[in-house]
Amino acid sequence: MNITLCCANTKAEPWLAGLRMALPHATITEWHPGAPPADHAVVWQPPQQFIDEQQGLKAMFNIGAGVDALLKLQLPSSMKIVRLDDAGMAVQMAEYVCHAVIRYFREFDRYEADVAQGLWVQRKPRVRNDFPVGVMGLGVLGERVTQALRQFEFPVRGWSRSPRSVEGVACYAGPSAFRTFLSSCRVLVNLLPLTLDTRNILNHDTLSLLRPGAYVINVARGAHLVEEDLLALLDSGHLAGATLDVFRTEPLPAGHPFWTHPAITITPHTSARTLREESIAQIAGKILAFERGEAVVGLVDPVLGY
Repeated sequence: MNITLCCANTKAEPWLAGLRMALPHATITEWHPGAPPADHAVVWQPPQQFIDEQQGLKAMFNIGAGVDALLKLQLPSSMKIVRLDDAGMAVQMAEYVCHAVIRYFREFDRYEADVAQGLWVQRKPRVRNDFPVGVMGLGVLGERVTQALRQFEFPVRGWSRSPRSVEGVACYAGPSAFRTFLSSCRVLVNLLPLTLDTRNILNHDTLSLLRPGAYVINVARGAHLVEEDLLALLDSGHLAGATLDVFRTEPLPAGHPFWTHPAITITPHTSARTLREESIAQIAGKILAFERGEAVVGLVDPVLGY
């Protein structure tokens, strides 16, 4: 079994060493133009040349949960794409989202501003039931986030393309329920995959449906958010603030208004990082299952985009 590694902006050696240890009977090499054909590929943002040269791949295993970069390429219809379904990212995402929600709910950002000015101010405690949190996307990461939020006793709603059932979560599904879902939320968390249907889904129309004084947390993809619309709704007072981890252009350009807007907290696409050891173990297990003809979790539907 021959496996090739093609991962942009990623040090190859640790991945090669880990994969060779996990799959000792396989031949594992880093791809270069003109490399011999392989059976499987472990990839992150490969170029079109890689796809054109490796037409005989049985499957490509992505080292992240998001596959939007892969689906922009011209792929053979027979080529299978498999994504990571957790590999240590779910708990990181739950940490990040809970931190952002609690910081907003407990007004820690305002306390920080007060302390910076030498002010000793106590605010009236907020009522938790007045701050329902809506999670868009109920995959592995989204479901983990909802369960973490429930531990802090927030009312939790969830929305997904197809019907889902999650313990303790009021679930909505499909376009017909989207507006009702949004209007029930005081905090909105975006964990959707990026597809043609979800691009620009966080826009003036949809964000205006949130309860007045709502808070937005985007940890999915920058292209989900219409940046100008967010800024307009923040400046109008309809939205109280936002925590953003992903952006249309990364790194975020110097001079972008997000850097200095007082109601926006930004982080450099770090809400849930790929953990190499866990990812290698998961990918190796998926490759072996694929070779045995077993069902593989994380198989991507190119039509749906995830």
